[in-house]
This record gives sequence, C-alpha cells and structure tokens, in this order.
Amino acid sequence: MSSYRDLEIYQIAFELAKKIHYASLKLPQYELYEQGSQIRRSSKSVKDQISEGYGRRRYKPEFIKFLIYSHSSCDEATSQLEMIKSLYP
Repeated sequence: MSSYRDLEIYQIAFELAKKIHYASLKLPQYELYEQGSQIRRSSKSVKDQISEGYGRRRYKPEFIKFLIYSHSSCDEATSQLEMIKSLYP
C-alpha cells in the first residue's frame, strides 16, 4: 500500500463526502451557511483524519488516534444528517 488513497475506507469516505457536499447545496438558501456548512465540514473531516492518520502510521498510537477522530467526525456527520432529515423530510 503506497498511499492513503489505497485504503478502501478512505475511498468510501471520499465518495460519501462528495455526495453530502452536493446534497447539502440543495438545502434552502438560509441553511447553506449554517447546517449545510457544518455537514460539509464534518463529512470531509472523516476522510481528512484517515489521510492524516495514514501519514503517522509509523507510530501506531498516533494512527489509531486519528482513526478515532475520523470515527468521531463520522458520528458528527451522521448527527447532522439526522437533523437535516428531521427538518426537511
């Protein structure tokens, strides 16, 4: 494995971030800079934390720490999606 891009979990997170990005742009205008911005940032953070952790993979505790951060960002994005779904069914 020569890059974080080779990680299947990174590829999944990247595609999900793209889908969330485009979907968030369909929110009402007044939500684009509130809820929309938050869901875009948290979903992109999932992939970013994976890639940063991969860069520190030589130090296993550091790699694990960033994977935990990634999981936390995933939980945040899920919570944001739940909120959006409840407001705009």
